[in-house]
Amino acid sequence: MRQAGLFDPEEPPSFVSQRAETSGDFVPLSALAPAASGPARTGIARMAAEAEELDFRNDVEYRDIACRSLLSPCNSDRVPFAYTINPYRGCEIGCTYCYARYTHEFMELEDWLDFERKIFVKRGAREALVEDLRRRDTRGKWIAIGASTDPYQPAERRYGLTRSILALLAERRGLLLSVTTKSDLVARDADLLARIGKYNELQVNVTITTPHHALSRKTEPRAPRPDRRLAAVKTLTEAGVKAGVFVMPVLPRINDGLEDLELLVRLAKEAGAGYLAAQPLYLRKSSRKRFFPFLEEQFPELLPYYRRLYGPQGGEELRTYSRRIAGDIQRLKTQYGLPTQRWAAADFEAPDEQLALF
Repeated sequence: MRQAGLFDPEEPPSFVSQRAETSGDFVPLSALAPAASGPARTGIARMAAEAEELDFRNDVEYRDIACRSLLSPCNSDRVPFAYTINPYRGCEIGCTYCYARYTHEFMELEDWLDFERKIFVKRGAREALVEDLRRRDTRGKWIAIGASTDPYQPAERRYGLTRSILALLAERRGLLLSVTTKSDLVARDADLLARIGKYNELQVNVTITTPHHALSRKTEPRAPRPDRRLAAVKTLTEAGVKAGVFVMPVLPRINDGLEDLELLVRLAKEAGAGYLAAQPLYLRKSSRKRFFPFLEEQFPELLPYYRRLYGPQGGEELRTYSRRIAGDIQRLKTQYGLPTQRWAAADFEAPDEQLALF
């Protein structure tokens, strides 16, 4: 039986070109009319400028953008995956430290607030992925869902792109897949994820940076509470899905207290997490536009420390910090019997500059 508020995963969604007038979690969608001519821009910047508004709520604009290809090659040596899938552009969760804010700059949207207040919904994402999987050789290559946006951000409740993509992947065999999210909405798709994991290598990474709701509300303003994310891990593992916890990022002198880290590792184990991985803050130039003002407001005493640690002269100090935290995390994982996920041990060795704790 079709569940109220959800679309049929076998019928991919389409989009409306006007503000949604309906109530409930899901917008009934129809074909989108072509956009009118916009400013003299090119590529993704022009597409963003001409994008039709789908909806506006809670100070967030949701806009339609055509998707010609969903499976994006990733050639960076900083990450262990070969391809990425991002159903949306931008992320309403609004983490203060998010490294992906730079992706909106490609669309000539340079205000840091645009990344979390202008969300682009990729029309034709499912169809584009069908063609991508036909054309590209993905054998033995990891595909990461949610590398530059959270696939379960609030937009997913209305537009359902992530579930439609998972329904397609559930028909495939022999893929290497990961899903990374900060939202407990992932538990909604436990059925599809279990089906995918039966015939493919799949891991679902639920990011939890602190066990404390008050701190989470400061650093990740619109993320679900940590306890709800832990409950989602439990739901997934009980459904037979390989799920674990990402403690990413570890923020120096903010969420790196040993007692707090131990509490989080223990709670992850109790929730049934099959693995745990951690990584210190990676601070891009674009991310500092948001993160440094956040520090000045919430942790002003730490702002000089962060400017030094992530400045031109902070490399060795940051490496020393990374090694210390890596040791703390490894001891806690050993204590509670939590391994690192498959990527680290078998497939990937991060370069020094990434300072990864995989």
